[in-house]
Amino acid sequence: MYSSATTPTPSPTRTALRPPTAAAGRPGPKQVPPPSRPAAPRGAEGRSADARVPAGRSALGLRGPEAVPPVGGRVPLARQVDGRLLRGPHRPGTPVGPERIDPSALQTPAVRAALASVARICPAFTPRQVLREGSRHILVAGTIGRAPVVAKCLAPQAVRSEYFEQLVADFHHEVAVYRAFVRHRPPVRLPRLVAADHDRCVLVLERVPGRPAARERHPVNAPTPGEVRALLTAVRTLNLWRPPGDVFQPRLDYQMEIARYHSVGQLTDRDAGDLRGLLHGLGHTPLQLCHGDALLSNMLLAPSGPVLVDWEQAGWYLPGYDLAVLWSVLSGDTAARRQISQLAQSGGTMARDAFLINLVLVLMREIRLYDVPGAGEEQRIMIRRLYDDAALARRAVRAAVGTR
Repeated sequence: MYSSATTPTPSPTRTALRPPTAAAGRPGPKQVPPPSRPAAPRGAEGRSADARVPAGRSALGLRGPEAVPPVGGRVPLARQVDGRLLRGPHRPGTPVGPERIDPSALQTPAVRAALASVARICPAFTPRQVLREGSRHILVAGTIGRAPVVAKCLAPQAVRSEYFEQLVADFHHEVAVYRAFVRHRPPVRLPRLVAADHDRCVLVLERVPGRPAARERHPVNAPTPGEVRALLTAVRTLNLWRPPGDVFQPRLDYQMEIARYHSVGQLTDRDAGDLRGLLHGLGHTPLQLCHGDALLSNMLLAPSGPVLVDWEQAGWYLPGYDLAVLWSVLSGDTAARRQISQLAQSGGTMARDAFLINLVLVLMREIRLYDVPGAGEEQRIMIRRLYDDAALARRAVRAAVGTR
């Protein structure tokens, strides 16, 4: 059984932190280097006095195996916010306030090139508003007839990026995911595909009414308990869905990820050995369909319920990957973290071990994103919080290995 530990409680206030644009690492599953997705990670917080957790529960809220009900690649591409956010950090399907056409924003060379690509597949598209003009993606809200849509294009600047091939591969994957969802409708709400150009990296999607669950990667203010429950229900509904086996592919090479973080010193020899030990025991555990980038900023709170957007990293993962992503960014909500941990262990010992492996790798990615030279005080607070969370996850992994 895990030894009792303390769960850090959030400080009363903290300042939003935008992710560093100089984050090292190669772009990968919108997991982080490019959160945006990646959408850009942000958020910082301090830590206050600890609150005691019930005896027999670890700091992650996981119980030892006797308390568990019986069972019945790569570093992500960090989303950067180095471009202009002309109307706020909106995403496909994100509604905005009263729209005002900004002719100057629509006439920049990058936006004009993007609109030309959109016009090839949707001649009736009328641009209304630039939602984002960055170095990786350009989002333009508009209409086709009376239907509100959002066009997502690969930015012309991305051609000069060292991550160009990865960006194109991720965009192609997202197009393939939306097309697969036309044939095999998932049990969760997502924007409807209107048109796509695989070669020119253009997506035109339905614009869903609603607001993002958070504007930042590490939100200053967590959603309400009711909103958190709704979001977790949507994520778990997706995770339990079993589409045909040839529709999606595994998106993360776990052995390679462990070796990568071990080689750069983020994982010790013991850490890497513990993770490989747990991974070996999961050799016959079925993979789980995950969104792959389950940040709150990739979830819309619509009148009909949560809507998931930005599917660049969707695919098969070890169980609990989406839960691990949510746990890592909900540092200010102890109750939500406890609820996530309870969901992670509800599938039994194997599901718990898979969640712990995912959590350690996700936290290593976040540390790699934020722990860069030139960090300011707010960013250093975030870095300390991430290292504390990583220490909790390591202890939980060692406890799990010790009970095998």
